[in-house]
Amino acid sequence: MRPLSPSPALNWDLYCRVIDNFGDAGVCWRLAADLAARGDRVRLVIDDVAPLAFMAPQGTPGVTVFPWPGPQDAPGDVVVEAFGCDPPPERLAAMAAKRQPPVWINLEYLSAESYVERSHGLPSPQASGLTKWFFYPGFTERTGGLLREPLLLARRAAFDRSAWLARQGLLLRPGERVVSLFCYGNPRLPALLETLADEPTLLLLTPGFAQAQVHALLPPGSERGGLRSHALPWLDQPGYDRLLWASDLNFVRGEDSLVRALWAGAPCVWQIYPQDDGAHAVKLQAMLETLQASPAVTALWWAWNGLSGSTWPGLPPLAPWAGAVQAFRQRLLARSDLSTQLRAFVHERLALKC
Repeated sequence: MRPLSPSPALNWDLYCRVIDNFGDAGVCWRLAADLAARGDRVRLVIDDVAPLAFMAPQGTPGVTVFPWPGPQDAPGDVVVEAFGCDPPPERLAAMAAKRQPPVWINLEYLSAESYVERSHGLPSPQASGLTKWFFYPGFTERTGGLLREPLLLARRAAFDRSAWLARQGLLLRPGERVVSLFCYGNPRLPALLETLADEPTLLLLTPGFAQAQVHALLPPGSERGGLRSHALPWLDQPGYDRLLWASDLNFVRGEDSLVRALWAGAPCVWQIYPQDDGAHAVKLQAMLETLQASPAVTALWWAWNGLSGSTWPGLPPLAPWAGAVQAFRQRLLARSDLSTQLRAFVHERLALKC
């Protein structure tokens, strides 16, 4: 495969621990595959390979998956610990012993909060003599950008929704909107279903929480008002992108699916991962401010996350909402993607070591 970038190929060791809900694995696989598509070689070391069975069942050239603790030979040019997962101690020793130590990067979680710009790219000297660099994804020019494959928007533009739905055994009814649901457990789901039932709606359900909760309220094969649902199988990552592209409104959870929903360009509602100390509320508000969300969209996001009162706000009109999302996407497209910035960051540090 010819590299999509003119800079020299790199060898990456990417370490990932799957905490819960597969999000860490999803980000790491997407990054590994994107780097490999640019001509690099990636060794993905992961402590739970099970999620890759549905995310990436065919694998991809240039990426080799290792169970934790990974290979025992010399480290690559770059060692990435995803989300502060800490490489195994023996690998840290091998990094320190290498004649030219690898560039060591802690790839952090995504946030729109202001600390991201202050912390992105900062060094952290270690007792071993190595330096760990903090690399923050983000939405502004002073952050590391977002994962975006070079041909993603071209594939989005060429997508045929009717053909994709037909492959799922589905045919849209007149005037029917398509809504996708990917969520954690959510006590506001009954209110959402009542709202969706007011208009012709095809609700596409991802496996797990979404299917279990909806089927408890709307058994498979049944309908309520204008609402019908369809249970989807586990989708690989390109398949999940197509689900987002096929939908007029996407309910997403975590961080990777939020980014993919923004690239899809359709209205979306984000269920943020809840934290016991309530820090997720600050993170949610920062994201809404970055999106320049309308008061109606803000009210819906807060209600869906259980951070407002008992009143359910309903859905804002989709057309102006879609226009706002697409305008935000256009602003993001003017900035370099995460893999491009990460490769440039590594090459700069390798050059300084020579």
